[in-house]
Amino acid sequence: MPVTLYNTMERKLEEFIPIEDRQVRLYCCGPTVYNYAHVGNLRTYVFEDILRRTLEYYGYSVRHVMNVTDVGHLVGDGDDGEDKMEKTSKETGKSVYEIADFYADAFFADTADLNILTPTVACRATEHIDDMIALVKRLEERGHTYTAGGNVYFSIDTFPAYGRLARLDLEELRSGARIEVDSNKRNPKDFVLWFTRSKFGNQSMTWDSPWGVGYPGWHLECSAMSMRYLGEQFDIHCGGTDHIPVHHTNEIAQSEAATGKSPWVKYWMHAEFLLDESGKMSKSKGEFLTLSLLKKKGYDPMDFRYFCLGGHYRSQLQFSYRSLDAARTARLNMSSRVQELLAAGAEPVEVVALSDRAVELRADFIEQIGHDLNMPRALSTLWAILKDTVLSPSEKITLLYDIDKVLGLRIDKIPSLTDEELDEECASLIREREEARRAKNYSRADELRDILKTLGIEIKDTPSGTKWKKIL
Repeated sequence: MPVTLYNTMERKLEEFIPIEDRQVRLYCCGPTVYNYAHVGNLRTYVFEDILRRTLEYYGYSVRHVMNVTDVGHLVGDGDDGEDKMEKTSKETGKSVYEIADFYADAFFADTADLNILTPTVACRATEHIDDMIALVKRLEERGHTYTAGGNVYFSIDTFPAYGRLARLDLEELRSGARIEVDSNKRNPKDFVLWFTRSKFGNQSMTWDSPWGVGYPGWHLECSAMSMRYLGEQFDIHCGGTDHIPVHHTNEIAQSEAATGKSPWVKYWMHAEFLLDESGKMSKSKGEFLTLSLLKKKGYDPMDFRYFCLGGHYRSQLQFSYRSLDAARTARLNMSSRVQELLAAGAEPVEVVALSDRAVELRADFIEQIGHDLNMPRALSTLWAILKDTVLSPSEKITLLYDIDKVLGLRIDKIPSLTDEELDEECASLIREREEARRAKNYSRADELRDILKTLGIEIKDTPSGTKWKKIL
């Protein structure tokens, strides 16, 4: 059964066929580490994690590369505004290096909480300046650059295919139908490859280069580092839909212009926005939603992951606490059913030993994930497994553990009814209740059951003894 993915470049679903058999080279635009990632950012990383997990579930070997932008990303994608790292440095009084380290650590803590697989390579821009300089040299040698005001620019007029990802009209762009922000540009859509001190005289992060002391443009780093670790042509490039018109468009131009190879990337995939009440989530709105904030409000990171799975990655998803509460309730219900299966003695078996009904449900799941990562339908299959009246408990557990290799909900970490840790007060009350039942003091046992329920512990008496689980 093939994997079918939506290719933004072609605006259609296509069967995924890697450049090298069974080998996938995947690049994902990473975080700009000047602040915490908000949950809108994190939705994109959940999508990319699902993509990787799906490909690996289908038997592909995935080399996953992600950049960490710790220099050179301006407030505006069109080379305008302050450097985001510098802006935060001025606001906090910390050095740009301290800021980068702190927020990079915070980002990877968030992705670990969300059970997002660690990239094969997580490369920092500041550690690959030589690669970027080498790429600018190649562009210069091929006649795609010019220097003005001390900065090195890419000339889009030297690249006739410019803008095809975003469906931009090059003739309209040449007409200059907007006010130029940078008077040094020959075409308003030209972009900076290398900034020198003529742009920001007090820039903290600077390096020597053939064009003077300065630092690279934001778009440059993704091209340089992806080709460093994945080669001059690779399979999949991911990011948010906001990257299409500028960042990814410029990446394509400079990469294909430098190498002379097209297509640079075979499949382009983009995640839609997570919206709040005011529209697209943004860090510029003041207080913004972070995973840490959700945790402080009592949500488990898996609640947010489950919430993300409830919407297709190519559809905008509306965030509200009400919808997050619904996701939490569904996930806890799932966990409760898994605990019941474990209490019934369910143990995973070999997939090859599954019954025809189990094989049918697994095939349905494989079909859904292979059809452009249809996670809402995949969740429906999860619930079909849980509610099925034919499957044995062990078959259900086997299927759940298997499909969670893609869903990433940590189903295999759900404890049995007796495996969770209890505080001493609740443990003491359970022991007292068991003694009351042995003494046939059922009124006291019922009273203790009610007390435990108020403390968030539900008691279940089974032939093999007292079982308990935590409840909301």
